[in-house]
Amino acid sequence: MERPGATTMRGNPLTLIGPELKAGDAAPDFAAVDSGLKPVGLKDTGNQVRIISVIPSLDTPVCDAQTKRFNEEAAKLSGVDIITVSMDLPFAQKRWCGAFGVDKVRMLSDHKDASFGQNYGTLIKELRIESRAIFVLDQHNQIRHAEYVKEVADHPNYEAALAAARSAG
Repeated sequence: MERPGATTMRGNPLTLIGPELKAGDAAPDFAAVDSGLKPVGLKDTGNQVRIISVIPSLDTPVCDAQTKRFNEEAAKLSGVDIITVSMDLPFAQKRWCGAFGVDKVRMLSDHKDASFGQNYGTLIKELRIESRAIFVLDQHNQIRHAEYVKEVADHPNYEAALAAARSAG
């Protein structure tokens, strides 16, 4: 399924591949890898509340800020895990986290199969990177909050995602 014009980069329309998920939907499975190259699917993310922060690349200003913000918030959120998903290689994710002291967010790379992007509707067809999005999953893998940020360079609504995570717990 393709969603032409579902996101933009500098105002230019881009196509997202996959469904547009919404609150109430079951969270789809996916196949990503962690910083140790270990395969990770939905079941491997645990059964607690999770915020999944999806970004195009850690090496861009908004993605950098978004990941650092969620790392700070993770220290304040009891019973909530925060996962960042991008197409960055696991080695780059690990290097970036080490350089900035990001140690409370779990990094997952979707570079191999783009499985997360296709199943969560965040894969940008023209660029083969993720669009910016936030998903909050409850203990039963139900989506409690979904935000697809229209313009890739814009920040997500952090407060809405954090409120959904607090209420899901």
